Amino acid sequence: MNRLSVSNTPSGPDLSLVLTALRKARGRATVGDVVAETGLARDEVETSLRSLLETRKGNLEVGETGTLVYRFDPRLIQRDAIPFFARLREGAWQGFTRAFKAWIVLMLLVYFVIFVALIIAALVASQSRGGGRSSGRLGGRRGGIPTFRGFWFWYFFWSPGWGRGRPYYGHRWERRYGSRRGEPKVPFIKKVFAFVFGPDRPKPTQAQNDRSVIRLIRARRGVLTATELVQHSGLPLQAAEEELARLMVTHGGDVEVTKEGVLGYVFPELMVSAKGAVTEREPDPAWRRLEPPEEVTGNDAKANGIVAGINTFNLVAASTAPWFIFPRLGLAGDLVWIGLVWVPLAYSTMFFAVPALRTLAVQRRNRLRRDRNLRKVILGEVFRASLAQGGTQWVSVSGASAHVRKSLTSGKSRGPDAQVGRKRNREPVERYVERTTPDALVGAQLQVLLAEFDGKVEEDTDGSVRYGFPTIVAQLQGAEAIRKGLSLEEQKVGDIVYASDQTEHEGHERDLAAFDRELAGGTDLTHLLPDPGRIAYLDDFELVANA
Repeated sequence: MNRLSVSNTPSGPDLSLVLTALRKARGRATVGDVVAETGLARDEVETSLRSLLETRKGNLEVGETGTLVYRFDPRLIQRDAIPFFARLREGAWQGFTRAFKAWIVLMLLVYFVIFVALIIAALVASQSRGGGRSSGRLGGRRGGIPTFRGFWFWYFFWSPGWGRGRPYYGHRWERRYGSRRGEPKVPFIKKVFAFVFGPDRPKPTQAQNDRSVIRLIRARRGVLTATELVQHSGLPLQAAEEELARLMVTHGGDVEVTKEGVLGYVFPELMVSAKGAVTEREPDPAWRRLEPPEEVTGNDAKANGIVAGINTFNLVAASTAPWFIFPRLGLAGDLVWIGLVWVPLAYSTMFFAVPALRTLAVQRRNRLRRDRNLRKVILGEVFRASLAQGGTQWVSVSGASAHVRKSLTSGKSRGPDAQVGRKRNREPVERYVERTTPDALVGAQLQVLLAEFDGKVEEDTDGSVRYGFPTIVAQLQGAEAIRKGLSLEEQKVGDIVYASDQTEHEGHERDLAAFDRELAGGTDLTHLLPDPGRIAYLDDFELVANA
């Protein structure tokens, strides 16, 4: 096995030379290539390339001879870089959101109070003209104009103890976390904002995003391959390689390359614990991390009904004011029309128009979620077939389609509302499969996986196409061999795989013998496969709820 040495962070000037060399090489180079181009020392170049894996989109490749190749995007794009127009659009939306929220507080609440008062005053005026009993007593206890000074009214819109800027992630979050004993009640104004702009979106830090992967690394004894990260996250294989390259640099990791070309990322520092041997429960795989559908408002039906009712009242009151309120109260003039008709009409119309337009964007994002969820469910079937006891099995389109339908209807799942006793939500995949041709969708996903994992395809006896993924088995077998050789969970040496006094031939024979021991009789990899027929959903806010 070959190991990549660990070095320190590079200096600025040397890094700029390395960047120039990479641009000339269109992002793909070995350490030797960059050394030849820059004239820098090998250790400096290797250090610079490692640091770039953390800040630029890139990953490691292994040549046939075991040589490590650094592969970056030819444009050397920064990780998490956002295009200019996307940032401009996001900034404009945030500015509009802040301004409109302030307008909501003023318009929705104040105009609601004003119109209620004016309608009551108009009714009282009508009764007064007709000889009603409440003549002239607009401020009286019977039929007077309400002042809304009671604490209950303002408590309805804001809750004591709710900190300014605290997020509201929607009704599922409220039921699961926001309704705990001692927690302040979600202010109604937050639900008003959510009605227009949607619930707050969780913004997990990089550390919060990395927690489940770090748990996976520790559960798998400090060694992880990109294939295993795909199994855990559902990421495309190249994205998983880039993510592991970043984690390697961030957490002081390393790489091991077997003679068979399996690239394993090694994290010895994550396997050191004050409690002794590390024992970590493996996090859920991708098919138990499905994404529930994004909701337009995030509110429950009751909250949406109240918000829509208040705005509808304002809309109707403003549109009928010239015929109902103005004549009875003797109101007239341009300012009255502007203040009591045109402004509230424009506001109330926009109040309904914004969520209506957002619905289109939410539907588009939900289609992407459905694609990702379908991929994750199919990954469960692919890994099941690849790691089956008795040898790798073929995956057919019809078999994978049956697996998708069975997984979604078998009841072996945990939905986003499971903790509050609600029926699980299968919307992201189930309706997508029902409305389209399952075999076509599944076949398209299998073709993508075939390309990613360099799989095999052949025609079955009935003329149908079936797929095989031997690379998945080889990757996991290689990872298990590395784990056994390093024994990081115990921080011990394990079997000797290299000695300084051995000849090249002896070292080669030792490596082959070590790998053969792993493959002898067929390595049982079923412990790396959680039940692929059991799906589950993971809400976005789960990443930050317990941070």
